[in-house]
Amino acid sequence: MFLLGYDIGSSSVKACIVDAASGRVRASAFFPKREMAIKAARPGWAEQDPADWWNHLKAATAEALRASGASKDSVRAIGISYQMHGLVCVDNALQALRPAIIWCDSRAVPYGEKAFQTIGEQECLSSLLNSPGNFTAAKLAWVKENEPDIYAKTYKIMLPGDYIAARLTGNACTTVSGLSEGVFWDFAQGKVSEKVLDYFGFDQNIIPEIVPTFSFQGAISKQAADELGLEAGTPLCYRAGDQPNNALSLNVLHPGEIAATAGTSGVVYGVNERIAYDPASRVNTFAHVNYTPQQPRTGTLLCINGAGILNSWAKKNLVPEGTDYSTMNALAAEAPAGAEGLSVLPFGNGAERMLGNKEPGAAFCGLNFNIHKTSHLLRAVQEGVAFSFKYGMEVMQSVGIDPKTIRAGNANMFLSPLFREALATTTGAVIELFDTDGAAGAAKGAGVGAGFFKTPEEAMSTIQRIETVQPDPSLTKAYQEAYQRWKEALSNCVGKCSV
Repeated sequence: MFLLGYDIGSSSVKACIVDAASGRVRASAFFPKREMAIKAARPGWAEQDPADWWNHLKAATAEALRASGASKDSVRAIGISYQMHGLVCVDNALQALRPAIIWCDSRAVPYGEKAFQTIGEQECLSSLLNSPGNFTAAKLAWVKENEPDIYAKTYKIMLPGDYIAARLTGNACTTVSGLSEGVFWDFAQGKVSEKVLDYFGFDQNIIPEIVPTFSFQGAISKQAADELGLEAGTPLCYRAGDQPNNALSLNVLHPGEIAATAGTSGVVYGVNERIAYDPASRVNTFAHVNYTPQQPRTGTLLCINGAGILNSWAKKNLVPEGTDYSTMNALAAEAPAGAEGLSVLPFGNGAERMLGNKEPGAAFCGLNFNIHKTSHLLRAVQEGVAFSFKYGMEVMQSVGIDPKTIRAGNANMFLSPLFREALATTTGAVIELFDTDGAAGAAKGAGVGAGFFKTPEEAMSTIQRIETVQPDPSLTKAYQEAYQRWKEALSNCVGKCSV
């Protein structure tokens, strides 16, 4: 018996087949093999064709099925993880009316900012837990004003995962977690926000039916089954945005637990047991996968735009062509902790929400031509990313998240022993590395929704921990001093830049 998980990313679509009994991945595949195109007709825009997601999903499914040897009738449940905050407008045949406006599209910022001021900052934060910002509701407001013909034809709005679910089942539905990430959910009232609908002039009927995150959400139609090589009637039993799903994949379900990623951008996602928000909106709070009104588990999300992209820049510009990351890591480790006074700010990839939407840019601070070598530069780069995580986690502490354990997949910057050491020692948290990913997590989430597992904890009990990294007491003083220098450099840079 197998479980099938999909991860609908903005770079690729991944399919993963998991053996339900052992929890082991039988096979996985992704398409396209080169990064998926993002269309930008104007500066700040970012769109993708939902039909492309579906076509890549078909290709990934076919490859995963071939590699696994699983028969179509042995796949017993399907789950979906997806890129968050996007907008897909569909007609009454559930066909997309325009390209999807995806997470990194910034055209709706003025609409969200105006709503924040008009509805009221305190009102938004206390009920929505976020500013409407650049999230799905604000994106829909842009469509309503700028493409009224499209808006008039819109039967339902969907997040990317909702659209894939509709293609699979023919049903239009969504989740509380999804609505919260679109800033449509009123946590105080426990329902779709009338304030948001009324302010923007949206009809409540445009919101799909709400279903639990772990539940039967529809059966795969014959048409979809024929296209995918699956059995018609296979149940769809789970969906969640990529960051809540990544947390699920790492068994991050309880207060004090943290999930982290350090790819192009860095994300720290912490679970809270109470409804809380950051008054300065430097972090965002959404309903976690195990949220219920009786047990209000929320996920507070910190996103750092400048993270792994800085390490990638260093690879392209600071070392000879052809140098791999493993060699870079070894070279960086030749310099002492704190890089002998050199600090690097990683904020060179756009405005940073945790810095009040300011864009200070990246900077090398304290560079001494008589001391610092390539090894110092490379070490300071990795420490700078770790320090940015620590800085953001201090913001998260202000909303009640006290990180004791950081769980991460064994990928990207977490492959670096130096980065792991710096992050663990600076934050004081234990880092646990696991062999898992979002598609595997979605597959196991489907197992929960289908009743094969009693709880998410049971479903994730089989994930393989690769390594545990403890803070290094012998380096605590050096890292604390380096972090204070880094914060002073950041204060100086932020004070000189404007929003």
